[in-house]
Amino acid sequence: MATKIRLQRGGRKGYAFYSIVIADARAPRDGRFTEKIGTYNPNTNPATVDLNFDRALYWVEVGAQPTDTVRNILKKEGVYMMKHLRTGVKKGAFDEAAAQKKFDAWKDEKVKGFDAVRQQVEKAKKEAAAKELEAEKKINEAIAQKVAEKKAAAAAQAEAEAPAEEAAPAEEAPAEA
Repeated sequence: MATKIRLQRGGRKGYAFYSIVIADARAPRDGRFTEKIGTYNPNTNPATVDLNFDRALYWVEVGAQPTDTVRNILKKEGVYMMKHLRTGVKKGAFDEAAAQKKFDAWKDEKVKGFDAVRQQVEKAKKEAAAKELEAEKKINEAIAQKVAEKKAAAAAQAEAEAPAEEAAPAEEAPAEA
């Protein structure tokens, strides 16, 4: 029986969320599966992966074939790196402790890279928010200036009309006497 490591779709329309599952190659995408080994959320930046590393490594070592997307996920999580290091241990190139040390160093470097990307994204968001705020302030100042001009014009017009109204009743009063 050919075993595949594949994604099983979930979530709602327009917001996909996937489970990483072990399934028979003949089973449909969202059908029966043997084991669920993790989840994948492509909607976040960067994409969020929650993986049972040991089970994923076990299934890769026993010959389960991942789909292209799952293969990329497993590579990013280090499953293939650990498989490669374990092969080196079996061949006698180095011992288990050295393999674990190499894997930990690789993983730390990956985490630093992800952190740098997250910081850049956060910095870009803050800068974009600051630019939007400045643009909004300029627009609000322009609107406030227009409103002040309209109020000043209305006040000037009211002042011009007020003396004319006061002068007209004064002229009429002597005529009546």
